[in-house]
Amino acid sequence: MGSFSIWHWLVVLLVVLLLFGSGKVSNLMGDFAKGIKAFKKNMADESDASMEASAEQKPAGSIPGPTATQAGSAQPHTTQKV
Repeated sequence: MGSFSIWHWLVVLLVVLLLFGSGKVSNLMGDFAKGIKAFKKNMADESDASMEASAEQKPAGSIPGPTATQAGSAQPHTTQKV
């Protein structure tokens, strides 16, 4: 009790196949696999690019300073008299 047996999963699979058809399920799984591959590729490319960029821009042991967007947001707020 409490866990599903193989027969429960087979019935669920049969219902899903009857509702959606085998073509839609296989297309969905193919698209899911392509999405995972693209995600892994982009994560690897992004980490490689960020490592190369950080190694070229900063010497070892440097402390990063504020960026232009961070410095621009720290401007004092001024009020206008009407």
